[in-house]
Amino acid sequence: GATTIDDAPLTGGVGDLTDGFAATDFWFNVENGAGTGPYVGWYSPVRTNPAVQFNFGMAWTVEEIRVHVDNSLAGGVFQPLAYLVNGNAWAFTPLAQNTIGWITLTGAPVTGSSVSLAFLNQTFAHWIFVSEVEFIGTHGDPIPEPASGALLLLGLGLLGGAARRRAAAGRAAA
Repeated sequence: GATTIDDAPLTGGVGDLTDGFAATDFWFNVENGAGTGPYVGWYSPVRTNPAVQFNFGMAWTVEEIRVHVDNSLAGGVFQPLAYLVNGNAWAFTPLAQNTIGWITLTGAPVTGSSVSLAFLNQTFAHWIFVSEVEFIGTHGDPIPEPASGALLLLGLGLLGGAARRRAAAGRAAA
């Protein structure tokens, strides 16, 4: 999505949270005023419990989620208190204070072509900074686009019509 517009949707491809790049340092060493650094952030009075919906091109069974967060405490940046996956709390071990790193979320596997991940904030004004999210699990067959399904039905209809004409032509010749 647009890095300088709040709540900008991602229309295709990957965004900052799924680009395969996890920050290697605290937010205050790698972020810039233009908002093009490796972290995505939320401030609690504005986005009390931010949630991000991740849409996949196929059905997945997600068994584990890894989230790279900043827990520097600098400038009011804290890790989330809890994480909700499709509305359900998943277990995790918090990071030590004054660190950045990966948090592994585990819970009942979820299956589908999208996953909602909510970050539950502390109760006082502060920031949450996340630089990457990884989904671990298995995927099924690709989910066809609606236009692909319509084309498939049209093609099957044409094949059926051609077969009927051949059968009718064969009966007429006999």
